[in-house]
Order: sequence, then C-alpha cells, then structure tokens
Amino acid sequence: MELNQKLAQLKAILALAEEDLQKFTDKGNKTAGTRLRKSLQEIRELAGDMRKEVLESRKVKV
Repeated sequence: MELNQKLAQLKAILALAEEDLQKFTDKGNKTAGTRLRKSLQEIRELAGDMRKEVLESRKVKV
C-alpha cells in the first residue's frame, strides 16, 4: 500500500477514534472506550508500518 493511502487510512481511523473518545468521556460509554483502544492499536501498527516504509525507501535512495 502506498504511503498516501496509509496516511488517508490513518486519518480515517483517527476521526473514528475522536468520535469514540467523545462518547467515552462525555457520556461514559464503556463500549466506546473499547473501540477507542482498538483504534489506537490500529493507529500504532499503521504508523509503525509507515515508519518502516519510509526508512526502507530512504535506504534505497541513498
């Protein structure tokens, strides 16, 4: 997957996480907290993949 696509996916996950954060903090919705944790884990994994791709492409260009 291309970096631009991964960044778009990251933004979409972040938007969903923001909604769940509001539900969790404002309304005390426990399932929103579970979804928020899941989204944060996906963000972490995707960001790690992106980081690896950037480092690999940097090595190739140098």
